[in-house]
Amino acid sequence: MVKTLPENQEQKTSKYKLTVKQKNWLISAHVASMGIWFGTAICMVAIALYNLNTTNGDQLYAINLVMKLLDDFIIIPAATASLITGALLSWLTTWGFVKYYWVITKWIATISLITFGTFWLGPWLNAVTSLSEDLRLKALENPLYMFNDRGIIIGGIIQTVSLLIIITISFLKPWGKRKPVVNKT
Repeated sequence: MVKTLPENQEQKTSKYKLTVKQKNWLISAHVASMGIWFGTAICMVAIALYNLNTTNGDQLYAINLVMKLLDDFIIIPAATASLITGALLSWLTTWGFVKYYWVITKWIATISLITFGTFWLGPWLNAVTSLSEDLRLKALENPLYMFNDRGIIIGGIIQTVSLLIIITISFLKPWGKRKPVVNKT
């Protein structure tokens, strides 16, 4: 049988304790990395939408290369930093990994976005960059290029909206604390 702990009993989340200053620095790093990820994602969607009207093959390749560089050197490190700082905040604060519904939601969403970016958006972006480098403007006649390009736009919009929702959840902290359960022995 399972029973809940009384409200005044906290489950210990970590043997390590951050000072207020350390916690604030860690939160700042987390918010900054998420902001960089979000801001770059917005820029990439805008660039991808602009790229729909490209009439020059060199420009098509250059725009795709810029998006690839933004992904490789800004999005990936920012997403990784967000994941690491989020893990440290969960581990080293009373928030924990699964004590609050809003933290659980952020974990699921963040890991889902990183997975989607790693296995779909990134490869699609690499493919359009490679195809536009080889084919230039003729890439717009290639069905694989067009499929990947649309995937980048639609996936990028979904990812950007999802990041905005995650940021909103971070500030509002909706959905209270989960009731801890202990096994009755």
